[in-house]
Amino acid sequence: MLKLYDYWRSSAAYRVRIALNIKNASYDSIPINIAPGKDEQFAESYQRLNPQMRVPSIEVDGQIIGQSMAIMDWISESLPGPSLLPDDAWTRLQARAFANTIACDIHPLNNLSVLAALRNDFGADQAAVTRWYHDWIRRGFEALERIAQDLPPATLLFGDQPTIAEICLVPQVSNARRFDMDLSDFPRLQEIDATCRTIDAFARAAPEAQQGSQA
Repeated sequence: MLKLYDYWRSSAAYRVRIALNIKNASYDSIPINIAPGKDEQFAESYQRLNPQMRVPSIEVDGQIIGQSMAIMDWISESLPGPSLLPDDAWTRLQARAFANTIACDIHPLNNLSVLAALRNDFGADQAAVTRWYHDWIRRGFEALERIAQDLPPATLLFGDQPTIAEICLVPQVSNARRFDMDLSDFPRLQEIDATCRTIDAFARAAPEAQQGSQA
């Protein structure tokens, strides 16, 4: 049985939950509450499992590793079921580039540790933090909307089956909405998100569907 060290609101953990669900993989979810004031990721017991002190981590046959994008590569390569990548090499490159625009350019600048540093080290108030948050999503989404608009017509981004591109997009859209961001400039991204949220693998992975959500 796989073990996923998880937090219901973490977008990186959300990605991995979607990927596991697409593969119809069974796993145990072990909550690690990373909310400010809870900070279970900093506990010595978890630090021994993941020295980076972040979620998610996955445990496979007693071995534990973090980093959602690497975990999803392993899921795609190692578990039976639909691939998380398109079939041909060029489209796989496109899907990876789309996903990494979110995972490498948008998300790291908006995670909890960065927002805490803005508040605690630079004196940013909530309005400033929200402007920062919206700005980095907007920069990435402007590029991704153009890319999505230019792709051949399809149900999703790269055909009719979800890939790592949609797996990364949906949690980021969820984050944007949580911070009350106006997404009207991104109609294709919203369309993809709406379609994905009707897919069972995405619906079961959503933050509000997780045990212990709201904690």
